[in-house]
Amino acid sequence: MSLLVVGMSHRSAPVSVLERAALVGDEQAKLLQDTLAADPATEAAVLATCNRIELYADVDKFHAGVAELSTLIAQHTGVGLDELTPYLYVHYEDRAVHHLFSVACGLDSMVVGEGQILGQIKDALALGQELHTAGRMLNDLFQQALRVGKRAHSETGIDKAGQSLVTFGLEQLAGGEPVAAWAAGKRALVIGAGSMSSLAATTLARAGVAELVIANRTLERALRLAESLAGQHAGLGADVAVADRAADAAREAAAERRPGLIARAVPRDRVGGELPHADIVVSCTGATGLVLTEDDLRTALTRRAGCPSGGRAATVSLLDLAMPRDIDAAAHRIEGLRLVDIESLAEAAATPDDDSGSSAGALAADVDKVRGIVSAEVSAFGAAQRAAHITPTVVALRTMAADVVASEIARLDGRLPDLDDKQRSEITQTVRRVVDKLLHAPTVRVKELASTPGGAGYADALRELFDLDPQAVAAVSRADTSGSGPAAAAEPNDPKGGRA
Repeated sequence: MSLLVVGMSHRSAPVSVLERAALVGDEQAKLLQDTLAADPATEAAVLATCNRIELYADVDKFHAGVAELSTLIAQHTGVGLDELTPYLYVHYEDRAVHHLFSVACGLDSMVVGEGQILGQIKDALALGQELHTAGRMLNDLFQQALRVGKRAHSETGIDKAGQSLVTFGLEQLAGGEPVAAWAAGKRALVIGAGSMSSLAATTLARAGVAELVIANRTLERALRLAESLAGQHAGLGADVAVADRAADAAREAAAERRPGLIARAVPRDRVGGELPHADIVVSCTGATGLVLTEDDLRTALTRRAGCPSGGRAATVSLLDLAMPRDIDAAAHRIEGLRLVDIESLAEAAATPDDDSGSSAGALAADVDKVRGIVSAEVSAFGAAQRAAHITPTVVALRTMAADVVASEIARLDGRLPDLDDKQRSEITQTVRRVVDKLLHAPTVRVKELASTPGGAGYADALRELFDLDPQAVAAVSRADTSGSGPAAAAEPNDPKGGRA
């Protein structure tokens, strides 16, 4: 079996295609289940963000796997395969590992170095584990990708040079002015209370907005976030005790608690009443349709014009981080509105900043360091996987040798029935030591050879030379995958309990 990834991102496809291909609702779960039901795949995981859709699978046939995964992506996104194919990329085996590790480090992000992707990879793994579509290979791969991403951020300055998509979007709206100066004293409306919206709310609170309204379909979640950000109980829910502070977003928000901030929570169907009073609107929901239509926006502007100014900004700033979009693209053409959406961010990210010479040089140096980390980690992961591939064969070989010893000792008992227990024990231990010494060097060496590129064939050679039962090898593999197999990957006399 081999690792295969088929996907597309902001680097391979226009935002208009990504928007139409977004996996909404329970489509991710359905895609995983259908992938596992497909002939070539035995494991599957999907990484879906606002600017990428990637399907990872353990397959036994490359061409059949590419065809099947491409077809499944088309079916579940609703975009025709003929239209989708030109934008899809394919990575296989070590290249697939290299791709995911690069993604985890933020090298493939729209904003290089952003760290939100780690949470999204964690979510992708959690979904695969929940649905039992992620087996040993994908569990190992995604967990190692998380470790590599964390290593890149701790050992280099890439996270200092990089930004979150939220910060980048707010900087685009601020138009060169520091975000804190631009946002200070304004009224902000955040639609949604997921990880991206929570980050937006936290960032706006930190930037100094005077009032923050969080609108969400589930009011309790919005209340929890609003309460964490404010120095008092959130409005519209002061009588509701919200004690659950376990969520990561709530803990991060609590660190940004501002006693002077007015934070309120409203149901999402109350957005229309809040919109005329907002200077900044950030939306990131999982809605399948528009959250703010052109009519909603024009109505809000009309009502806004009829209200006392009260220090409100002349232009309403809109940031749409959803995929598919939450805010009607017609906002680009409406006077009094400024919309920054995923498409705008993609264009801005692709445009060099003439004023960032020194910072760009620092970022380039950090990117080079991260690439070195990724390359080293890919090599180490490949070696570990290749070595693990031969472990069931080695265990099966030692099991067969132990069976031979047991059989010969039993035969000896029949021929020499007068042996006392001490003699029988000494003979048994001697024979076992001989077998262990004969097998020790070859098994250690074959593990070393198997960890090298192209070393997968050593397991086949071992099975052929010793005429090992394929079913016995498969049984060890199944037991090892379930975590209940013998720790026989270690050499019997290895005090470290060695790893394959």
